[in-house]
Amino acid sequence: MIKTITKIGNSQGIIFDSAVTQLTRLKVGDQVNMEIHAGGTITITPLVSMPPKEDVSALIKDTMKQYARTMKRLA
Repeated sequence: MIKTITKIGNSQGIIFDSAVTQLTRLKVGDQVNMEIHAGGTITITPLVSMPPKEDVSALIKDTMKQYARTMKRLA
């Protein structure tokens, strides 16, 4: 895919059109990690944020409650 670097204010940037954002599941405000490799290759990787610890704990508790009989049989 060929993109053109454009002027954005006092900086330069690459515009991600809707096709790119849909394919990468990126949206405005998402953070990405940018690496510059030998030879000038650039890699952009989305940073996946971790859910809050409370949400994970609640999900585990709900799952344990829902599958309590199965968990007891497996124990």
